[in-house]
Order: sequence, then C-alpha cells, then structure tokens
Amino acid sequence: MMKLFSKIIYKILKENTLGIIRQNANSSIGKAFRIGNFSSIYLHPSASLKIGSDIHLKNYINFVLGKNAEVILENNVFMNNYCSINAIEKIEIGENTLLGEGVKLYDHNHEYTAEAVEHKKFRSAPIKIGKNCWLGSNVTVLKGVTIGDHCIIGAGCLIYKDVPSGSIVKLNQTLS
Repeated sequence: MMKLFSKIIYKILKENTLGIIRQNANSSIGKAFRIGNFSSIYLHPSASLKIGSDIHLKNYINFVLGKNAEVILENNVFMNNYCSINAIEKIEIGENTLLGEGVKLYDHNHEYTAEAVEHKKFRSAPIKIGKNCWLGSNVTVLKGVTIGDHCIIGAGCLIYKDVPSGSIVKLNQTLS
C-alpha cells in the first residue's frame, strides 16, 4: 500500500513540475524529457526555460528562474541528483554535457559593501557551459564564467573564472 501511495505522489509532483514549464509562454520541452522524484521548478512569468531533446534530470533537481531569466539545456544533457540552477540573467548548458551530483550554477551574487550585504540587489553575468563537458560532483560555477567545449571539471571545484576548451580542472591543480 505504501509503495502504491509513493508512486501516486511522485506522479502528481512530476505532472505539476511539467505543468509549470508548459504554462510558461516563453518555455519549451523537447522530446524524451525525463525528470526524477521531488524536483522543483520556479519560473517567473517572464522567464524562459528551453529544454532540448533527450534530457535526463535525476532526483531533487532545483531550478529558480527570476524575472527575464533564460536557461537553455541543449540536447542530451544529464543532471544527477541534487543539482541546482539559479538564474536571474542567463545560463546555458551545451549538448552532451554531464553534471554530477550536487552541481550548483549561480549567474548572480548579492551586492555588498563593507557595511552591508543587500538581500534584494544582485550583480549578474551569464554562465555558458560548452558541449561535451563533465562537471563532477559538488562543482559550483559562479556568475560570468564560460567553460569551453570538451572540459572536465573535477569534483568539489569552485569555478569563478573562464575555463578554456579542452581543459581538465582538479582541486589545487589545473592540467591542459
């Protein structure tokens, strides 16, 4: 009985998530889109979420798109459990890219001075992740970063500046 109840709850949550995307006039979903359990999507009515074909999002994926934000997932993107995309400007993920568990993408940060951190004022710059990339578990990518095509970013890395195409980045070491 409990297993049946869990399947029903999962189906309701999944349909609600897909409904949020479908109701947004600026958004689209390609063929063969799969999303796992307990994922959440917040789309401002002016935001745009474009999902290509053959996209696979595992469990507990979180999307937050603010006013006029744009997120593009090109074809054949895979996002493992607990990934989070937070956009107020633009985030783009190229085709055939893999995101490991817990990857976080933020195209903005809070404005701040020596006296205060602003709660509702932000500085933003787009993020672009190239095609055929692999971001390992718990990678965080910050605003304004471009990761070129064919890059591997090792687990636990904080990416705060551009990564040239064909690079391998590890904690405490960069190899080309």
